[in-house]
Amino acid sequence: MSLLFLFACAVDAAPPKSAAKDPEKAPAALPAPGPGQAVAVFAGGCFWCMESDFDGLEGIVHTTSGYAGGHLKNPTYGDVTSETSGHLEAVRVVYDTSKLTYDQVLDYYWHHVDPLDVGGQFCDRGESYTTAVFTLDATQKASAEANKQALDARKVLASPIRTPIIPIDTFWAGEVYHQDFHEKNPGRYLPYRMGCGRDLKVAAVWANEK
Repeated sequence: MSLLFLFACAVDAAPPKSAAKDPEKAPAALPAPGPGQAVAVFAGGCFWCMESDFDGLEGIVHTTSGYAGGHLKNPTYGDVTSETSGHLEAVRVVYDTSKLTYDQVLDYYWHHVDPLDVGGQFCDRGESYTTAVFTLDATQKASAEANKQALDARKVLASPIRTPIIPIDTFWAGEVYHQDFHEKNPGRYLPYRMGCGRDLKVAAVWANEK
């Protein structure tokens, strides 16, 4: 097994050009939030890992891996990882508002990424792997900015947060084969995550958190 396989999120999973013939290569369905549910979108490096992390938070109803922030319509994984589309790998979460507030979802996000790294996340480097909080409306934008300022004021990190807060235009669902990758392909996902050192680095970044 090569180091390249271990150290690049989905590096060998790029779909062939025959995607139209294979439903696994088509964009996944994007579930609409139901009554008492809301949506939040975050970029935090490898979207396999972001999905896995958010699936562990009680109150999360659904997670979708996809792309956001760029200029290309209907982007594919290959488009995004080519670093020419402007898109970031992102995760769209639908959450139960009776169990979670937006601030709680955002706080969970901060503590599962390195918000100081502007070059990527962990072993995954490049713009498409950088962090971002994508806001859906003015209320989310105000909440995210206040939350970020409050966290910086606590000085638990080595420097101020570098993660941008960006109003989202469109969230593009990723290909079907990327969804729930941690559950469908644990034999590939777990070695990647361990080899990338994501959990150890997150623990180190947040070591001063009380």
